[in-house]
Amino acid sequence: MSKQSVVTEATQAAAAFGAANDVVDEAAAAAFGVNRTDLRILGLVSAAGTLTAGGLAEKAGLSPAATTTAIQRLTKAGHLTRRTDAEDRRRAVVELTPAAAELLEEIYAPIERAGRALLEEYSAEQLELVIEVLRKGERMQLAEAERIRAR
Repeated sequence: MSKQSVVTEATQAAAAFGAANDVVDEAAAAAFGVNRTDLRILGLVSAAGTLTAGGLAEKAGLSPAATTTAIQRLTKAGHLTRRTDAEDRRRAVVELTPAAAELLEEIYAPIERAGRALLEEYSAEQLELVIEVLRKGERMQLAEAERIRAR
């Protein structure tokens, strides 16, 4: 197989992987009864533990108004709670409700386990190459998102 055909196949495989990830996230969003942006917000809050609205807006790449609207929607849906920050009582933070944390775990923990099992099939050297490709791909995708936004 020529290098060009391998590059083409790798590009198609990456696109198919991304599309499969989208299908999973669509199913997860449906399980939560939210849109994809709200699901992304839930993921960001889950990863951070707690976030201020400003911190969440920055991480999500949303305007403060859009973030506030999403927080209100997710609070009303029972997925987020707001409370006063224990370290700075002037600030409010959002965090997942126990039910939302449980549903995230139910949805994504089996995927993580399956992914880890798949990765165990490869040598450390092979995984280092996979990591390099994924990190470079992440940077490329984020740069492309910025290019598209700047149009």
